[in-house]
Amino acid sequence: MLKFENLLQKATHNLTGNITDKDDEAKTGPARVVVVGAGFGGLNVVKKLAGKEGVEVELLDRNNYHGFWPLLYQVATGALLPGSIAYSLREIASHHKNLSFRMTEVQQVDLDQKKLATDTGEIGYDYLVLAAGSANNYFGSESIPHNSYSLKDVDEALDLRESILSSLERASVETDPEQRRFLLTFAVVGAGPTGVELAGMLAEVLVPLVRKEYPNLDAAELRLVLVEAHTNLLESFPKGLQKVAGKHLEKKGVEILQNSPVTAVENGTLTFKDGRTFRANTVIWAAGVTASTLGQGLGIKLAHSDRVPVEPTLNLKEHPEVFVIGDMAYLEGYKGQEAYPMVAPVAIQQARVAAANILASIREQPLNKFHYFDKGNMATIGRKDAVVDAFGIQLHGQLAWLTWLLVHLYFLVGFRTRVLVFLSWAYNYFTYNLGARFLGGKRHQDRKEIITF
Repeated sequence: MLKFENLLQKATHNLTGNITDKDDEAKTGPARVVVVGAGFGGLNVVKKLAGKEGVEVELLDRNNYHGFWPLLYQVATGALLPGSIAYSLREIASHHKNLSFRMTEVQQVDLDQKKLATDTGEIGYDYLVLAAGSANNYFGSESIPHNSYSLKDVDEALDLRESILSSLERASVETDPEQRRFLLTFAVVGAGPTGVELAGMLAEVLVPLVRKEYPNLDAAELRLVLVEAHTNLLESFPKGLQKVAGKHLEKKGVEILQNSPVTAVENGTLTFKDGRTFRANTVIWAAGVTASTLGQGLGIKLAHSDRVPVEPTLNLKEHPEVFVIGDMAYLEGYKGQEAYPMVAPVAIQQARVAAANILASIREQPLNKFHYFDKGNMATIGRKDAVVDAFGIQLHGQLAWLTWLLVHLYFLVGFRTRVLVFLSWAYNYFTYNLGARFLGGKRHQDRKEIITF
């Protein structure tokens, strides 16, 4: 009997000892870092944590690719194929043992339980980075998202490309002059960098395309309109470059409607705040963004544009293990007391600080505050034409255009994508011919997210 009791005690000790050892191992194992969003912010967090000891990183995104969105408008106009600006996230993850990727949509964040609810199951974390980006801001209008095109992902760019090409095909057989002119009218709403670049690209693409391939159409009937709610286009640029950009667009045949905020778009009719209307078959919305709706479920009072207020160290005050970066984050300090703008350079620099602070937190070291180094702005207006404001230097024309080309090639992810984009640009430049002009059948139109407030 005594022997049995001794054996039982020994077995119990071994069992409890093993459980204790496993618990201790779990506590001292690598910290689990979950990154939501594979845009410029999320991807750069992952890159900085790749291969680092003491962390296990999982990247979540609803797409299985990282998209280089500054060139998305070139997919929409046929200058680039989608594969030229999209890079596989699984390929990125495969290069490091401490990285993994899951294609999923995050539905809710439970800050207290440190868990995420997703459409592929529940995911726990030790540290969380929210870098889900932004959605289109329609300023309370319910008609605009259903009657306009936007440029937030590859699918939307392909929808727009199909609309542009379909308009030309329909116009080529239209016998009613008024209806034909309507089909050949394109309106871009919003004169920030995206709107300006898209308007300039459309002018360069459509006029030679119609002249060369649509003998039934008169290129003079094409109408390209850039609509801006405020007085100036490229608001963040110096006044001199704003004027230069406007003159170059007008020279390309783009009409500019300033001080014309759009309140509704229905059946091809844009309604302005002052009651004026304008007809355009294809309306492209590039008038502003608001933070991802993911922030609305955090139980935190949000700032302007639904952005999440963060500490100077980029984490939440009540939940220091949660970092918010990029378009989702609201932090003042830009040019004094302004919030940092919702642009890629801010997201990239914040990603590096957030990654460093996660490692510092794991090692129980002090966290660093975010300080932004503003490298300036640039926008292309077309062939041999761009405006650049960087390091106190203002450029426009061919030198600015070459600068724009080099910077965008540099920031593309992967050697293959750089080669594809460079070859496509070279082909388009020397031949004045765009390769991606096929119509791929009916595409879905229900991906646009309505933002109202």
